[in-house]
This record gives sequence, C-alpha cells and structure tokens, in this order.
Amino acid sequence: MTKLKSSEKEAIAGYLFILPNFAGFLAFILLPVIFSLLFSFIKWNLLSPPSFVGFSNFINLLGFHKEAGTWLANDPLFWKCFGNTLYLMMIIPIEIMASLFLALVINNKMRGISLFKAVFFLPTITNGVAICLLWAWIYNPDFGLLNTLIINLGKAIGIHTNGIPWTSSVAWAKPSLMIMGLWVMMGGYNMILFLAALQGVPRELYEASEIDGAGSWQKFWAITWPMISPTTFFVAVMATIGGFQGGFMQAYIMTGGGPEYSTTTLEYLIYNHLYSWHNVGYAAGIAWFVFLVVFLITVFNWRFGGKLVQYSHY
Repeated sequence: MTKLKSSEKEAIAGYLFILPNFAGFLAFILLPVIFSLLFSFIKWNLLSPPSFVGFSNFINLLGFHKEAGTWLANDPLFWKCFGNTLYLMMIIPIEIMASLFLALVINNKMRGISLFKAVFFLPTITNGVAICLLWAWIYNPDFGLLNTLIINLGKAIGIHTNGIPWTSSVAWAKPSLMIMGLWVMMGGYNMILFLAALQGVPRELYEASEIDGAGSWQKFWAITWPMISPTTFFVAVMATIGGFQGGFMQAYIMTGGGPEYSTTTLEYLIYNHLYSWHNVGYAAGIAWFVFLVVFLITVFNWRFGGKLVQYSHY
C-alpha cells in the first residue's frame, strides 16, 4: 500500500473540510439555479407533463402587441408589479440617510448609548411576521394606533375625520409599507455598518480640521463623508439588490398584494405564479428577469458609481 505524502494528506484533509460547504452550495444554490433556468423554457402546471416552449415565457412577459392602433403589454400585471417594486424602492435613499444619521448620533460618547443601540437594532432581529402583524394593528382603520391618534387630534382642534385607510386604499397602501420599511431598516445592519465606518475615521483628521477652524458641517463634508464613502457605496448597492428581491412578506401578511395588486411586487408575483396559479415556467422566467435586472444595475453601479468612492489609507 502506497504511503501518502504529508502534502497529499493535507490536501485530502482540506477537501474533506470544504466538502460539507460545497455539498450545501451544490444542493441549495447551484442546482436550483440551473433548474430554474431550464424551467423558464417550459410550460408546466405541476399536474400535466411539462412541454418545451422556448422563449415564449419571456416573450409573453416582456413583449407588446398592437390592439386597436395601440401598443399594449402582453402581461400588464407584470409591468404593474415591476412599477410597484420601483415605487417601494424610492424609500431606499431615505433609509440610508436615516441609518447614517442614527450612526452619527450613537457614535458620540453618551450615557446609556448602548441601550439606544440595542433599541434601534431590535426591529432588525425581531421576527418579520411579528413586525408585520404589529404594523397591521397600527394601520387598522377602526382601532389602530395611528387612526386613533388622528381622530383624537382632530377632535382636539375641532376637525372631524374618519382616519386614513392605510392598507385598504390604493393611494395609501404602498406609502404605508414604505413607512414600515423605514422604521425597520433605519436602525438595522446599515446603521451598524455606518457606525463601524465612523469609528474607523482617524481622530487626528478631526483634530487638524479643528485647528484650522472647521465647524461640524465642514468636518462632515470634508472628512466624514469621503472617509465613509466605501461603506455608503456598499450599503447603496446591497439595498438596491434587496429592494428588487423584497416586498413579499409585508404584502402577503398585511395586504395580500392588494388592493387591486397595488402592493404586489415582483417577488410576490413569482410566488403567485408558482404556488397559486401553478405557472412554473412563467415564475422562473420572472425570476430570471429579476436576476438580469439586478445584475445589470450592480455592474453599472460598480463601473460608474465606484468612481465616486474615495479610498484613503492612513
């Protein structure tokens, strides 16, 4: 029996160590991705045998047809859900600014600041379903906290109001989810990332600027903002990716995607096609459309947005 060399033993040990991780990647990431791509070229309702349809799913998804002299989308619901997703993503810049503001506040040495850090971060680690149920109660049109405050405030100033139909109105449904998203995200991981970046800014830069007579606002724009720009860029890219992939849980629990599909995002639409309507191939096609959009936006951000980032080493 041939005796293994020490280098060969080390190589075998290394392969054995990475084997569980590789098996998990193969089973839960690589193979599902490959199968989803194959499914996007078939028509299958889970009951009858699948049939190959080529690019028909993508043509029906993205194509337009002319009817009565007007170009109409083959799938108007898809474009509506795409618009809903973009609309909900408009809160992302505000979430990022709120996270940076909180990080700036808690970066100061104050008594009890650790408690504030825990309170701000608590919504992020709380079960998402519980948060949605909490906000569903807050938004309840009959006995919810917000409408109760609005009605009582109106009575106090002599104005009669019935409150706001937060999640039951087309006009208010998306803003309601955006407000809840801001509450959850502004004190979450983005705040922690900004806090870490702020604590990494060399103190001697602030001391030098103070000698030159710089004020707080001048120090922020001349020192803080450029030094944390890599973190800001990373947070913006990840938030954009998350925006295209999010919106399912809130809509599923609080609005059911309504009213009139006004809160149905692309992620929720994929769920409906797959589990409610049993259009496996079409759901896979939407998923790959989302992937391509996210990929192109990410490449664009890294290619052009990265030029705004200032990397400084001290």
